[in-house]
Amino acid sequence: MLKSISYGDDADNLRHDANGGHVWVGYGGGALGEFDQEGTKLADIKLDAHPESFQLEKNGSRIFGNLPGSRKIAVVDRKTRTVVESWGTGGPLANYPMALDERDHRLFARLIVLDTDQGKRVATLPAIGDCDDVFYDERRHRIYAIGGEGGISVFQQRDADHYGELGRIKTVSGARTGFFSAELDKLYVAVRKHESQSAEIRVYVPAP
Repeated sequence: MLKSISYGDDADNLRHDANGGHVWVGYGGGALGEFDQEGTKLADIKLDAHPESFQLEKNGSRIFGNLPGSRKIAVVDRKTRTVVESWGTGGPLANYPMALDERDHRLFARLIVLDTDQGKRVATLPAIGDCDDVFYDERRHRIYAIGGEGGISVFQQRDADHYGELGRIKTVSGARTGFFSAELDKLYVAVRKHESQSAEIRVYVPAP
């Protein structure tokens, strides 16, 4: 270990800003922290509630933070380090995961589809229960939603405002954490140990 950076309770999401080279963390009762690669704290931005997930624009300066505790999406400008907007979701308190389609200006939050220009809702998708991770496959224009109910919901984006469910892939009850790698073109799902079943990482390859 090179260095330890203290952020108190519930520091559970990290994002790397490829443009600025800094790292952002969501933590505590409601905050985003920024630090550089040497571990020097640069900023703390207060939010209404804990950011269960957040996404950074690559071609802009905004951060979209999912705040289920206040049923909002907070929009943060990482240049000015201020909250510039907030959008009500009307969603459940368990609205945790989030993914971003930056090209089409769409934000996916379990699974509400929001317009990132105005914050208005454009669609609501019937995602798998206990959904805890959502990923956008830019190449195929698909959404993968992983749920502890025991499956992966796969949605096809027909255009920015219209989506259809392609199907549900059965996994294991309680498996709700994963990662989609666009570079490797694979979806990884973590399965915890349960009775005689060992813990494992399942690897799914999208097709075609």
